[in-house]
Amino acid sequence: MEHLRPLMLAGTGSDVGKSILATALCRIFLQDGYRPAPFKAQNMALNSFATPDGLEIGRAQAVQAEACRLAPHTDMNPLLLKPSSDHTSQVVLHGRPIGNRDAYDFWGVKGREWGVKGSDVDIRPELDFRAEVCHSFDRLNSRYNPVVMEGAGSVSELNLRDHDLVNLPMARHAGAAVVLVADIDRGGVFASCYGSIKLQTAADQQLMRGIIVNKFRGDLRLFDRGRQMLEEVCGVPVLGVVPYVPDLHIDAEDSVVLEKKKIAKTDAKKAHSIAVVMLRHLSNFTDFDVLERDPRVHLFYTKDAADLDAADTVILPGTKATLDDLYHLRRSGMAAAILKAHAEGKTIVGICGGFQMLGSRIDDPDGIEGGDVTSLPGLGLLPMQTVMTSEKTTRQVEFRFQGQPCRGYEIHQGRSTADEPIVVSGHVIGTYIHGCLDNPAVIDFVLGERADHQPESVDDYRDRQYDLLADHVRRHVDMERLYQILKS
Repeated sequence: MEHLRPLMLAGTGSDVGKSILATALCRIFLQDGYRPAPFKAQNMALNSFATPDGLEIGRAQAVQAEACRLAPHTDMNPLLLKPSSDHTSQVVLHGRPIGNRDAYDFWGVKGREWGVKGSDVDIRPELDFRAEVCHSFDRLNSRYNPVVMEGAGSVSELNLRDHDLVNLPMARHAGAAVVLVADIDRGGVFASCYGSIKLQTAADQQLMRGIIVNKFRGDLRLFDRGRQMLEEVCGVPVLGVVPYVPDLHIDAEDSVVLEKKKIAKTDAKKAHSIAVVMLRHLSNFTDFDVLERDPRVHLFYTKDAADLDAADTVILPGTKATLDDLYHLRRSGMAAAILKAHAEGKTIVGICGGFQMLGSRIDDPDGIEGGDVTSLPGLGLLPMQTVMTSEKTTRQVEFRFQGQPCRGYEIHQGRSTADEPIVVSGHVIGTYIHGCLDNPAVIDFVLGERADHQPESVDDYRDRQYDLLADHVRRHVDMERLYQILKS
């Protein structure tokens, strides 16, 4: 198969659809006989995934790897920042946490070199993040064809240009063709495309080889003239105008997606109503994607304690800051509402950090979470205690529940005195396992008397979604022209 140069999808801003288009192109290249692999040098997200060798990467690259029918690997996302507050993030390098970092320091002049004495990361004592992410790309590029690269946020953040690891400096290192992705649904597509290109240096403008206009609504013919004008003012071809697709389900990484659906409540008397508590630092909300699609279920996200009155089941999800979120649950009245729901016989489910909250106590004597609160009583619904530890558990898990084989993955800090994969006490269920609610046996147990439907397997469903997504993008992107660019 002919060699293709790497492709980078850069964005005019955040949430313009870079990840979903990268996923689509990964599957298209695979369908066309190539051996693609995804790459994003640096991610900032709370949704992450455990690789088969027990390391951690961003969820988007795990999804893109799945679209390529590859096992996820840390080289696909060597640097992951997991926000723990408005100003600090846990830094995960090559799948392992190496400490917390203040945002100002990280983006500052000295932020790209960071000594980590005693780290178990097998790298030089003095970290050079740029070198590390470039090495990861080089390893991928030597094995796969093509590497589908994803940028981050806006490609034209001038104040961050000197320290940028993930956008055009990475494209320069890779020799990649850059395609700019713009979201027409939010408006201002001409200005955002023109500014994103013209604010680059002359050398970097030469890397910009095309534009994809994403999330179009309405009759595509109405944008025919706009497409021509965009090419004229920007000086690069528009490779496609991709319509908005509301009925495809691809796991999302960005919490911006969650904001759009958190108030999705309806009158659903015939369905099993499930309320997911909107924690301040909620992570891995993809845990609930299968439930959202289940015809027996009405699932909604809420911060309002009064909403729990309408729920049959209440879920406490994962969080990057368990103690801080538990503290705010108590202050907001949500903790009392959860205890009231339990007293009324409703099912309470806790996953990861939510599981820790269900115990009798959480202690953080070494300040691992970095917050002001270091100890709190839990909700007392499960007979266990948790102590936060510096060691982070990241692993894929296979287990049995109700006699059925199940699987998921763990990403957490802290040790709890409960040692079962899933702890059940009356109508309270707790587990560290993300993805546990992808398993029919667990879903049926939660739904109880409504467990009379056998959904399509999760693996088959996801694979079908990747094919449908690829078909949609193939119809609206000039793949012949894109291949010409990647072969040049």
